Amino acid sequence: MKVMFINLVVDYGSTGKVVRELADGLKAKGHEVLIAYGRKQAKNDINTFNMSDSIGFYSHLLMTRLFDRHGLHSTSATKKLINKIIQFQPDVIHLHTLHGYYLNYPILMDYLKKNSNIKVVWTLHDLWAISGSVAHFSYYGCKIWDEGCVIANNPRIYPKSSLFLREEKNFNLKKASFLGFKDLTIVTVSDWQKSLVEKSFLNAYPIVRIYNGIDFDKYGNINHIYKEENTIFGASSDWNEEKNLKDFIKLAKILPTKYKITLAGLSKSQIKSLPSNIKGITRIFDETSLIKLYAKSSVFLNLSLQETMGLTTVEALASGTPVVVYDQTAVPEIIDETVGEVVKAGDIEGLLKAIEKVIERNIAPKVCYEFAKARYNVKRMVSDYEKLFLTQRKTLRPLK
Repeated sequence: MKVMFINLVVDYGSTGKVVRELADGLKAKGHEVLIAYGRKQAKNDINTFNMSDSIGFYSHLLMTRLFDRHGLHSTSATKKLINKIIQFQPDVIHLHTLHGYYLNYPILMDYLKKNSNIKVVWTLHDLWAISGSVAHFSYYGCKIWDEGCVIANNPRIYPKSSLFLREEKNFNLKKASFLGFKDLTIVTVSDWQKSLVEKSFLNAYPIVRIYNGIDFDKYGNINHIYKEENTIFGASSDWNEEKNLKDFIKLAKILPTKYKITLAGLSKSQIKSLPSNIKGITRIFDETSLIKLYAKSSVFLNLSLQETMGLTTVEALASGTPVVVYDQTAVPEIIDETVGEVVKAGDIEGLLKAIEKVIERNIAPKVCYEFAKARYNVKRMVSDYEKLFLTQRKTLRPLK
């Protein structure tokens, strides 16, 4: 079987890592793979195709910022991609993030619909596909919902337009472009996201949930790391409003002096604004260093108000650290009472009580590790996708 992945990036960020893990996992099973991507340079060029066009990127960015025309440019890069599809002749095309100033989605979708011999699977890592313009809308909500978030309450967020807005036009164009496939399966990365997508126009297709997975081989020595008492850890690659830095600061105001908070991924200006009992550090790119931070902490906090899954929670558990999360969007479904606590969003007093309860329970690192490994292992993710790719296909190429 030949599988082609299409994503904004490879090797970087959560989606870039997921795509690489999937490709490597399927290749190890004997399948032929190719990752097409549009931004940044892959750390490893093996089995990759860079469709990037720097001039096209800046033009696309400008047209988005001025006229809200995201996904309607990068024509040259998209034609380059289609030529690669013709050359590679995949049995399956696995779509991931299609936004990010690198792809013309109507052109790509039109080509794929006309070539119905190719099975298409589309993993939604956010909600851009069912909105007029924004990638996420659950935090701010929707002003108009009609089989999707036609107009968001806050349309001035990524992919941001600073001048004109054309949300309704964008939504109708997406609906026309994304409907009409003969063989398309939608994948969501959480049950919460699945329940939302099922209310959209994408319910014309089969919708399945497959959790993103991580490589647990990287977390094998967690039982040998000494845990520092009463240490609280939080991490994000981008501490925007939805990631809820403000509630960490509120917590710090009522936190007994014996506790220490460390937050990773902050900007330098955010670090300067922190109270004295929160230690802030910038983004950590070295996985080993990040795993050590997770592992030595007493408890990990995910206070995000908007997640389609939340891999930082999984990484904390894989590192042997119990978690406390808010009850918003997909985050609470990632844990159960054996490895942490769920708190009503905004309840700072309840948050402190949950932290104290989890620390007092002294949950063994192995319990957290085994819980996460059983549910979010990259090997399980690869197996689930392989089964999906092979479903109802009669003319696939045999394994090598």
